[in-house]
Amino acid sequence: MIPGLDGLRAIAFLIIFGFHTGYLPFGWMGVQIFFVFSGFLITGILLRMKANLSPGGYFLKFYARRFFRIFPLYYFYLLLIFTAATLMLTISYKPKFMGAVVNQIEYAVLYVYNFYSAHQAFNSSRLLDHLWSLSVEEQFYVFWPLLIFFVNEKHLKKLFLAGIIAGPVFRLAIFLIYQSGYVEAFRDPVSMPVYTLPFSHVDAFALGAYITRFSIPNARKQLAYLSLAVPLVGFITQFAVNGSFESFLTLGYEVTLPIAYQYIWAYTLLNYWFVVLIYCVVYEGLFVEILDWAPLNYLGKISYGLYIYHFPLIWLVGLIREHGVSEETARPIILIGSFAATVIVASLSYYILERPFLKLKDRFAPYSD
Repeated sequence: MIPGLDGLRAIAFLIIFGFHTGYLPFGWMGVQIFFVFSGFLITGILLRMKANLSPGGYFLKFYARRFFRIFPLYYFYLLLIFTAATLMLTISYKPKFMGAVVNQIEYAVLYVYNFYSAHQAFNSSRLLDHLWSLSVEEQFYVFWPLLIFFVNEKHLKKLFLAGIIAGPVFRLAIFLIYQSGYVEAFRDPVSMPVYTLPFSHVDAFALGAYITRFSIPNARKQLAYLSLAVPLVGFITQFAVNGSFESFLTLGYEVTLPIAYQYIWAYTLLNYWFVVLIYCVVYEGLFVEILDWAPLNYLGKISYGLYIYHFPLIWLVGLIREHGVSEETARPIILIGSFAATVIVASLSYYILERPFLKLKDRFAPYSD
């Protein structure tokens, strides 16, 4: 494992957790970090597999290893909440809430929850909403290996640059289709379907892929400049539109980037900021001493489970509001209680469920770089 990467995974999860508990309005960006991260890691794995394996071995081992890594936890979670929701319906506990889970579970099972999230028929569910990003990831895992396999090594740079350009082009296309009125299925406002559809995040994956083969000049200087310039651009944009500055903790970019056409251009800017960060960690050892701190390493190791379980556990602990607990008192209890519960549940899940399947991955589809 590359030094610092588990710690970076942990940071990405922690800011997402901060967003979902209402403490870090910029925390939604953690999902973008994961997308860029996946582009980097998966592309590196694919390129090494392509160089060392036969065509059959390339596809078989990649998809088999992804199967053992992703599906057991994911489908265990879906089975768990479907069973719980069905049982709750039998006693008429929160029937609308539980009914939404039962009605929407098929989209999650098929890994198309992101398309459902973009549709005007979308009905929010606190047990499923966060799975849209995992649908995007899985769709990437399906199609990206094909591109990597069929594109010659000498054309990789063109492929990655095309992907980087395609992201904002796709987002513009979604906006124009929405504006035309010919497709009435898109959810309002347009920033929502842009946010959840997979085409919008091509540039995130492509930027991550780019640094598997190509360098970023003066990366540390760029990271320093971007860390100042990106929030500055965001705040200036907010002020130009609203005549005032929003919360500092948005960093100038609210979730779904709803203002000033940020949903078209700002994803690429943010994704580039994150890829420079990842490049600095991986190739220049920046922040590695901090990121390799044991607690961060551990959270990074179990980050998949942390992401799967955290959203419903925040909701579950948040039910204390229904028992007369004031919002002022409830917020820190929800923060601490749901975080502790998430770490405990994700840890149990890792050792009891995930790790046995990871061993099967190495048994039935062995591969070593």
